Amino acid sequence: MPGGRLGAWLIATATALVLLGGSILPFLAPAYVRLEQERSGVQIGGYTAADMDRIASSLLGDLFLWQGDFAVSTGSGAPVLNDRERAHMRDVRGVFAGFELLVLASVVVLAVAFKRPRDAEARAATWRAVGNGARGLIVGLVVVGAFAVLAFDAAFEVFHRLFFSAGTYTFDPRTDHLVQLFPDQFWSDTTLAIGIVALAAAILTAWQARRRAGAERPRAMLAASKART
Repeated sequence: MPGGRLGAWLIATATALVLLGGSILPFLAPAYVRLEQERSGVQIGGYTAADMDRIASSLLGDLFLWQGDFAVSTGSGAPVLNDRERAHMRDVRGVFAGFELLVLASVVVLAVAFKRPRDAEARAATWRAVGNGARGLIVGLVVVGAFAVLAFDAAFEVFHRLFFSAGTYTFDPRTDHLVQLFPDQFWSDTTLAIGIVALAAAILTAWQARRRAGAERPRAMLAASKART
């Protein structure tokens, strides 16, 4: 693990990514998706509650576990998503795969940072870097959250323009099942919930990091005093 500013920056960045990635996990469960669909008033003619659960589980499995190619069908065998919708979901899977790799790499960075045998001052520096990462995430969440609350549609559009080609993410809510299954309210509610969980986790981590760094400081001072004598 590099030392100095680069090492501290890596630890801080890894902390923010792990906190954010961990905060998303609870919202990937099919049970949450179905609950939020009910809250959002999602209803598609001919689809029963069991159909909705099966479709959500299949799409989530394809998205995060690469179990298939988003070819889930209705009970009669008709495909739920058309070719454009499936192509967009492949693009979404690619974006999430990149994020997952960053989170996994961040877990490795933190594991190495905390596993290496070091003196008290080095441990305190590691905890300070963790605290900086958590506080940086807090600031980012507040800024992005304020923008999303005031202009969610604009924020949603900016996000898609950053990661997807123009024209590949626009669908007709009258005919396209993808936006019928996951309407704007679904995404706005879920984004808000993830933000709240991530903010709480970041605040708790920042507090814990400050406490642990403070606990290491007397040990570092004692070690430095012994080294001088």
